[in-house]
Amino acid sequence: MAQGLIEVERKFLPGPGTEERLQELGGTLEHRVTFRDTYYDTPELSLMQADHWLRRREDSGWELKCPGAAGVLGPHTEYKELTAEPAIVAQLCKVLGADGLGAGDVAAMLGPLGLQEVASFVTKRSAWKLVLLGADEEEPQLRVDLDTADFGYAVGEVEALVHEEAEVPTAVEKIHRLSSMLGVPAQETAPAKLIVYLQRFRPQDYQRLLEVNSSRERPQETEDPDNCLG
Repeated sequence: MAQGLIEVERKFLPGPGTEERLQELGGTLEHRVTFRDTYYDTPELSLMQADHWLRRREDSGWELKCPGAAGVLGPHTEYKELTAEPAIVAQLCKVLGADGLGAGDVAAMLGPLGLQEVASFVTKRSAWKLVLLGADEEEPQLRVDLDTADFGYAVGEVEALVHEEAEVPTAVEKIHRLSSMLGVPAQETAPAKLIVYLQRFRPQDYQRLLEVNSSRERPQETEDPDNCLG
């Protein structure tokens, strides 16, 4: 998976009846799971400032999310997911300007690249899948994750994984359609768990991201810290 899948997602604030509504729409509860995510970056947050997000999920391994196509508008985001460690290392070296540093597994490259833990928290998740009525049976199912972090923040995510940029507009339409069925206001945006964590426990880092973002021209929502992953 050197190129990685394209993840199109929209975050929302779930209500007490969200799971019941998913059942009404034909959703299937895949599992309930608890896991710890640990995020890494340089002391200057060089990765996050470049809209790259490096995470190690307990018992699942490493993932690097990279920005998708430019010009993405609206309350959804688009990222490429890298999970193969050689691809992650190559992209980290590129973003951090360390092309001559060589290769290795991600853990071995943390020190040479100046990466350190910046956030770690536990999430309880209920994971759902469903197919919208009228959708082609061969089309990928939509996924809905309902998360509650151990610092008290709850957030939902409607997600579609696609292989090609050409598939993104259709995925966006489906995500917006399902979000509407779940009662999510059209323009509602919800901060990712990581962003809320930084805001609460590392306010200086959170402010740094806000300042970097506000100094840019903002043609796309993916550069908005409150609308990133977590």
